[in-house]
Amino acid sequence: MDPGGTPLAYELADETRRRIALEEAVLPRPAQTRVLTISNQKGGVGKTTTAVNLAAALARSGARVLVIDLDPQGNASTALGVDHRSEKKSVYEVLVSDLPLAEVIQPSTEHDDLDCVPATIHLAGAEIELVSLVAREQRLRRALDAHLASMDEPYHYVFIDCPPSLGLLTINAFVAAREVLIPIQCEYYALEGLSQLLSNIELIEKHLNPELRLSTILLTMYDSRTNLAQQVAQEVRDHFPTQTLETIIPRSVRVSEAPSYGQSVISYDFASSGSLSYREAAAEIARRGAAKTEESN
Repeated sequence: MDPGGTPLAYELADETRRRIALEEAVLPRPAQTRVLTISNQKGGVGKTTTAVNLAAALARSGARVLVIDLDPQGNASTALGVDHRSEKKSVYEVLVSDLPLAEVIQPSTEHDDLDCVPATIHLAGAEIELVSLVAREQRLRRALDAHLASMDEPYHYVFIDCPPSLGLLTINAFVAAREVLIPIQCEYYALEGLSQLLSNIELIEKHLNPELRLSTILLTMYDSRTNLAQQVAQEVRDHFPTQTLETIIPRSVRVSEAPSYGQSVISYDFASSGSLSYREAAAEIARRGAAKTEESN
């Protein structure tokens, strides 16, 4: 059907088609918990936004999801409507004092199937305190594995939101995870520093976590009106053809506004283009994981 011939009409028709496809889709559940670290040492590329919105989208699809906030700023905790004032128990006590994860997990106001391990400002000093502790790189891994083993119905997905650095907090996230998801901003310098991040992932895979792999790259903040965004997207696809998702996250005012209301964009404006794109990205991640499981079997 011809939607009318104008660019806006075609865009609306395309969004309608995508929404119908998502509503009809039944996403596969992973056979075992998938633990994904969302990392990029560059700031402002959409790490926290990606963690929160993918988690919310998968929870709405029926999956049980946990978000671990490892960024001292606590933005993921805020976006998920979780209290992370300084007097609250948080991931800091898990890392430094061996507090069980079960004692710090809080339900998110976002969805019944979505939980969060909050970050407080105390986490800012954790890098220094971890230096002198035994097995400092393994502390999050041990806490998470122990918690998942104790659950009757373990989470389907665990997302770990990292700070924009490559310090001990990020190393703990890499060791705890099985997969790395890298959000890449579709702007100039997008690939700068990526080689260092990939080198760190390889080192951790070699020495600390042989299960770790770069499974997913998500292009964010895409502005289709600029040639630069298209060039960056193509360059990323050329370098990482199998890891890069087909879904691209556009620049969206709604995505930026949602955290100030303590919500994901999925809840804040379900019909927005940003919400639609993150739901598609979540569906693609779920299907890719199921496909790889079938291949390995």
